[in-house]
Amino acid sequence: MTTPLPPLPPMEETLRRVKEARSLTALEALRVSLLGRKSAMAAHLRLIGRLPPKDRAARGTSLNESRQTLTEALETRKSVLTKEAREKTLVQNAADITLPVAQPPFAFGRLHPIAQAWDEMVEIFATLGFSLEEGPEIETEEHNFTALNTPEEHPARDPSDTFYFPSRKDGKGGSAPPHLLRCHTSPVQIRAMRAGAPPFRFIAPGRVYRRDSDQTHTPMFHQIEGLVIDRDCHLGHLKWVLTHFLRAFFENDAVEIRFRPHHFPFTEPSLEADMSYRREGGRIIAGGGGGGGGGGGEWMEILGCGMVHPHVLEASGLDAREWQGFAFGTGIDRLAMLKYGIPDLRQCFDANLDWLDFYGVSPLFAPSLSGGLSPKTPKGERG
Repeated sequence: MTTPLPPLPPMEETLRRVKEARSLTALEALRVSLLGRKSAMAAHLRLIGRLPPKDRAARGTSLNESRQTLTEALETRKSVLTKEAREKTLVQNAADITLPVAQPPFAFGRLHPIAQAWDEMVEIFATLGFSLEEGPEIETEEHNFTALNTPEEHPARDPSDTFYFPSRKDGKGGSAPPHLLRCHTSPVQIRAMRAGAPPFRFIAPGRVYRRDSDQTHTPMFHQIEGLVIDRDCHLGHLKWVLTHFLRAFFENDAVEIRFRPHHFPFTEPSLEADMSYRREGGRIIAGGGGGGGGGGGEWMEILGCGMVHPHVLEASGLDAREWQGFAFGTGIDRLAMLKYGIPDLRQCFDANLDWLDFYGVSPLFAPSLSGGLSPKTPKGERG
């Protein structure tokens, strides 16, 4: 007994269903039901060969024409739905080209302002031919004090000012030399002069430690030391180097510098240098007439300096009758506070991301004297 063939749906009704398909998924399901291997159309086409020869051609032509009509209708509707889907995607993913360009993830990181100031200082001194020297943060008392002509009774040697390590044995039955956390970067001078041969011209930035903590002091801070040793160095060279450095760092040629007599064990004569500044709306601006210069400015102590003491040269193995030079040192943190308007030094070590986002600098920015040491459009109202 032959299974009756399923009837073919009316063409008009089928074309209406194709036209009303609302998605590509629905259209594909409809195509499978109309023209798939299990469809009524496929069943009729498979049985053409069983028809009498006189009916076979007419029936085959009719079925092929119906299949062709359905195929064209399906393709037409598919094109329409594909276009609608593409337009919908474009609308959903539309980009407003008038908006600022989205920043890549790495652009959200920020260099700490102290790290930025460090890089700026290295860049300035590099253009003057200064090399870079480093030394250990755990120092011997001999390098930190004795070789720098610091007397035994000096207050800086007191444990209330300096972080000492507990005394220990040297493994030979005696006591090892006292060790401490260096309280300045000056020991790098001693190590570099003992390891090399003059002339010298280098800077030594690094972390230093002192027992002090308030709005402008922290137990750990950063300092940069500079040393020049040659046969004909004098205070005129020192003044020019420091004036150039401060003007370049603050990017202001109006910065002036003056010297006052002071005392440091490792320099003779010893001087403190003051920088001119002015106040604008509560902000401190480097440069401004230097108090007595008619520009409405004031003076601020900014660094210590002087001619290297002959005892320091001799402790480093140099003949003080042949060689002389000058040294200077200043706090990287303090200069960063002045330049970027940071009110409290302790904030620099709070690990506050909002603070860093405000005061920090893009890591993609590289300071240079030709292109600028610091970004010209910093965030917020910085000093």
